Amino acid sequence: MAAGKTDVFDAGTARLARMFKALGHPARVEILRILTQRGTCVCGEIVDELPLAQATVSQHLKALKDAGLIRGEIEGPAVCYCVNPEVLDEVEAEMMAYFTSMCCSSPCGITNQTEEDAK
Repeated sequence: MAAGKTDVFDAGTARLARMFKALGHPARVEILRILTQRGTCVCGEIVDELPLAQATVSQHLKALKDAGLIRGEIEGPAVCYCVNPEVLDEVEAEMMAYFTSMCCSSPCGITNQTEEDAK
């Protein structure tokens, strides 16, 4: 059987791509910001802070949860969401390593340093 299109990449690259995909919508970035600023689990209040329907917010929450960026815990009839700090720390480290490798080690000799900086 042929490998899937994403199966040819290493696990770290595939994971980083999943995180980028999960953060690829402004509503998801805003939800993550809301949860991070609150510092506590949030139940239904997320819908009140976004100009989106409850069903749409639920879809975005599911995408963030599936990526592991947030956790959802059932409290009575509601699901309360909070950030997953361990995963966010890992994503931050992976993103920094990824961007640092792109910016600082160019195979064509281009660097972020100007000629005057080098003197």
